[in-house]
Amino acid sequence: MLGFRDIGIDLGTSTVLVYLKGKGIVLKEPSVISIDEKTGQILAVGEEARRMLGRTPGNIRAIRPLSEGVISDYEITEKMLKYFLKKVTGKGLFGKPRVVICVPSGVTEVEKRAVLDAAAEAGAGRIFLIEEPIAAAIGAGLDISKACGHMVVDIGGGTTDVAVISLGGAVLSETIKTAGNNFDDAIVRYMRKKYNLFIGERTAEDMKITIGSAYPRKEQVSMEVTGRNLISGLPRTITVTSEEMIEALEEPVEDIVDCIHSVLERTPPELASDISEYGICMTGGGALLYGFDKLLQERTRIAVYVAEYAAACVALGTGKALEALDIYSQTAVFEHRKGIPVSY
Repeated sequence: MLGFRDIGIDLGTSTVLVYLKGKGIVLKEPSVISIDEKTGQILAVGEEARRMLGRTPGNIRAIRPLSEGVISDYEITEKMLKYFLKKVTGKGLFGKPRVVICVPSGVTEVEKRAVLDAAAEAGAGRIFLIEEPIAAAIGAGLDISKACGHMVVDIGGGTTDVAVISLGGAVLSETIKTAGNNFDDAIVRYMRKKYNLFIGERTAEDMKITIGSAYPRKEQVSMEVTGRNLISGLPRTITVTSEEMIEALEEPVEDIVDCIHSVLERTPPELASDISEYGICMTGGGALLYGFDKLLQERTRIAVYVAEYAAACVALGTGKALEALDIYSQTAVFEHRKGIPVSY
């Protein structure tokens, strides 16, 4: 069982993925927890709690304890982590596991400390933090150890990380708080503005996955959407097309494209030449938005590709870092020992 004492965690705003050494990704759950506010009792965690979003009575609250890539509710995050760690390790594991956790590249020292402390309280032993774009690059199969530039665009739920990586570290990086959740919010606003229709975040997410587009499709697709009419107050069902989704998602998509342009403009010429040769790698769930790679390629005139298993790249990267901690110890920049983060 000792081989299973190393755990990699992609602590995402929307989804938590857990990698167990020797087994691969063993858990993928929404980062949602529901509690009874009267008793403080945890009622559900993960997918079961996600199904409660927007459907709970007054005394029950279904919440996301992470916002824009960082912990917004420390105590709830700790409980959620404890639940997931217990779920993947079971009762046959003794001792505290070593844990690698991903954080956005732009987090502050205070935000890093919150992640370290929450993981320690949840039962982890030695804790390493690794920046998300570096983990994503490792998970996408890029060889980041050589003196060669790679650009990674990791579009998660709460943040988008854009980084130019060489010799195992980020030469340039920028994090913006525009990502998958903002796509959902943009769809909600669009439906309210155009159709006077109020829809929930789960419906918006379904629309994003089913008909969401950043670039015109060869064949237009559509889906029926039901919400509450803001004028009559009654339920109403309408048909929405993928062309409308391009319009709805234009603002957050443009924000991400502008961020990528900004990083490219500041990239040293030698590394820019490498990126032009090898292309831009897109990872994260947001990279799966239809046509985003085509739009980005059209705007930058650089080859763009979506990594295989894009949504799991960060978790896979933590796993590969776990399998070779000695090699990646220069990338995992923090160690947590007896509650005190120590820099390498």
